[in-house]
Amino acid sequence: MLEWLKMSAADLGRGIEAGAIDPVALTETYLAAMDSHAESGRIYSAITRERALSEAAAAADRARAGQRLSLLDGVPISWKDLFDSAGVATEAGSDLLKGRVPSRDAEVLANATALGLVCLGKTHMSELAFSGIGLNPVTATPPCVNDPEAVPGGSSSGAGASVAFGLAAAGIGSDTGGSVRIPAAWNDLVGLKTTAGRISCKGVVSLCRSFDTVGPLTRTVEDAALLFAVLDGSAPVDLRGADLKGKRFAVLESALEDVREAPMAGFERALQRIGTAGATIEFIQAPEITEALSLSAPLYTVEAYGEWKDVIEAAPDKMFDQILERFRAGATFSGPEYISAWYRLLELRELWEARIAHYDAVLMPTTPILPPNVERLMNDQDYYVTENLLALRNTRMGNLMGSAAMTLPTGVPSCGVMLVVKGGDEARLLRLAAGVEALFSEDYASRHLTNPATSGA
Repeated sequence: MLEWLKMSAADLGRGIEAGAIDPVALTETYLAAMDSHAESGRIYSAITRERALSEAAAAADRARAGQRLSLLDGVPISWKDLFDSAGVATEAGSDLLKGRVPSRDAEVLANATALGLVCLGKTHMSELAFSGIGLNPVTATPPCVNDPEAVPGGSSSGAGASVAFGLAAAGIGSDTGGSVRIPAAWNDLVGLKTTAGRISCKGVVSLCRSFDTVGPLTRTVEDAALLFAVLDGSAPVDLRGADLKGKRFAVLESALEDVREAPMAGFERALQRIGTAGATIEFIQAPEITEALSLSAPLYTVEAYGEWKDVIEAAPDKMFDQILERFRAGATFSGPEYISAWYRLLELRELWEARIAHYDAVLMPTTPILPPNVERLMNDQDYYVTENLLALRNTRMGNLMGSAAMTLPTGVPSCGVMLVVKGGDEARLLRLAAGVEALFSEDYASRHLTNPATSGA
């Protein structure tokens, strides 16, 4: 049964469909793994044991009756601790919300439950979701699967760790500036950032409502496609026959600035394989992206502080000082500055969409850096600020431009390759990602790469 902990959500669902996997035994296996795992308390903020077993029993009954609700009916997943869950604390990684127990599930959790997914529990996260590195000295900092001394990426830090450490078949997180994609990349997972407004945020603790999105962290692109369908209320995207031959990709040159050795090696490895598959790759410049990044401070901090000002200032001592400082930066901008920034951003989005219209997707390193060291982040303020902002730089481009984006592992630990498409184009993104994912299979590498060592393998 321990092999179940390494299987994709889709394969688990197929096992349930075939009668080879019992949902109750599967859920009990995950719960036992959580009970025995030394880092479980740093990954899960709450384990919903009774709910999980009840939902698994119902899934088992449906499987026996041939009445399964979806391919993922009976598959256990985790939920970031900003999705409301009835009767269970939802505190968004902050002591400011300590004891907050909602009376009903978030809409996306309710939808997932209605399709038979099993809720294992809630996962730790960056405080109020306002950090890309995953450090949270207030509640817990989950581990990184590739470096026990490093942060796991945030803000969906526990979501990524739950999957990477075999304590959930998939995790549901949120992404406002990179919060799904960074922990996915640093834990060698697939992470999907959906288009803002596409998936319901009702019952989700907000950071910046204009940029907040919901998305999955998974082991495979297929799992991401299936969970996107669950969250979106749509039919799963058909990934069969996904192929990159004849596709046209752009590499954004500014996304390569200050990229460190390992992430660049992973990215170059991805480019080499994408080119080998018959795709065209062109390098482009996009000054509208550089300008949009310069608008991040008023756009993000003003909205975040406007959302949380009263709660924060009632008890600022309860917050990690670095996060408190980021929120309070929102008070330094005026209303006219904020509105002007938004109007300009909308213009820049039009320029960006026109620039990428003739490409199938834009490629970037998911993050320019490896996961930073926890101890140094706690003791070196300049290091914290630099690493946090650099970690978020490439991912935040997609949020600012209203794009959909996805990160995939490159085979270099903690280094992802990101695909970016225009907003609302998740179906095409998922098919492209499936094509890229296939390039990293051992079978493909042995058949198509004459010298894998030169690709950074």
